[in-house]
Amino acid sequence: MKGPPMAIPQLSSAQLESAREAATQARRARAELKEQVKNGTVSFTDALGRAVGDDTLSRIKVIDLLRAMPRVGVTRATEIMENLQIAPNRRIRGLGRHQIDRLNELFS
Repeated sequence: MKGPPMAIPQLSSAQLESAREAATQARRARAELKEQVKNGTVSFTDALGRAVGDDTLSRIKVIDLLRAMPRVGVTRATEIMENLQIAPNRRIRGLGRHQIDRLNELFS
């Protein structure tokens, strides 16, 4: 049995602005990490380690981080995900310890 529908909280314009700013900062942080992997300033394993320990960065999809790597496109990223039995829509924070270990082994 379901209770009454939950009311959506009404946010003040200041709260909305604050939430928008926080979301923008989070997107920037995730984009910056992927860019650093792409241009080689951060290795995949370092990026993965950083993302695992950071609530904002852990929301990056695994496939997006793989695709940020040089010479890894859609096909290769998909193959890696399938070989390691990682769901296509999995985010870094949803990875198990063994999946993280296998990703690290693959790129170390």
